[in-house]
Amino acid sequence: MEYTQLGRTGLKVSRLCLGTMNFGPATSEEDSFQIMDRAHELGINFFDTANVYGWQKGEGITEQIIGRWFAQGGGRREKTVIATKLYGDMGDWPNEGRLSALNIRRAADASLKRLQTDHIDLYQAHHIDRDTPFDEFWEAMDILKQQGKILYVGSSNFAGWHIAKAQESARRRNSVGLVSEQSHYNLIVRAPELEVIPAAQDYGLGLIPWSPLAGGLLGGILRKIDKGRSASEMITKQLEKHRDKVERYESYADELGVEPANLALAWLLHQKAVTAPIVGPRTLDQLDGTVKALEITLDEKALTRLDEIFPGFRTAPEEYAW
Repeated sequence: MEYTQLGRTGLKVSRLCLGTMNFGPATSEEDSFQIMDRAHELGINFFDTANVYGWQKGEGITEQIIGRWFAQGGGRREKTVIATKLYGDMGDWPNEGRLSALNIRRAADASLKRLQTDHIDLYQAHHIDRDTPFDEFWEAMDILKQQGKILYVGSSNFAGWHIAKAQESARRRNSVGLVSEQSHYNLIVRAPELEVIPAAQDYGLGLIPWSPLAGGLLGGILRKIDKGRSASEMITKQLEKHRDKVERYESYADELGVEPANLALAWLLHQKAVTAPIVGPRTLDQLDGTVKALEITLDEKALTRLDEIFPGFRTAPEEYAW
């Protein structure tokens, strides 16, 4: 396993981040435990979750599964850099969601209880809250830091100007500010290259891409369908939209002799701003397969070929102005 610093921090994390969104809804607790144990065996020390995962309002099912796994001991908690998120509604009453100081305090305590730990390594805002000023956000986060309940703060799904605004607010408070941004980024979804990635790099944030396989479009979808596997209605619609590119992409993966899913991960790992793509395996075999992406080296010719199939963006404003 390869390791790198999380943004401008001294924290070392694995180049692949274990996403846990499937734990509960798609993967049993027993299988989830096996996947997390296997992740440690493979050297993956960076796990990502969220208080809403499990998709039963207020239950925090996925965090509970991770907490029971930690409770087994054996150094499981000590070996894990655990990242969780808040924003989504955890109840139907006011202030049970979003980023008010009140919800930040309550949500952090609830996640700590479910995770059965005394601190969260990376506490992330799952989305921008346009109704909460950053001064309030940072005051609440700084208090959690002072209490030892969290170590680092990250964002998710922020625009470039949100990152800038958050960092300048933190600077006025002499606070470290954000250390990471978790963004929807892959070969098909490259809009973050316009402003999010430049902002993250300028302010020293590590980029943690979610949905690196574009919901399965980059995971060998055509060959799976050819073998009779079904696809969701949403994926089918997206495939029709991008079919020509996906066909060219899978052919190029065959040319290189690698699995399409691993090629997509390898491309992200070759992007300078990327700390660790989030992989969300449902099974042990899927987890074992993702690690092979670390063995793939893409030269300039290969990177150019992928850009030809899935064109990216230049940094704003040069993308649309001089």
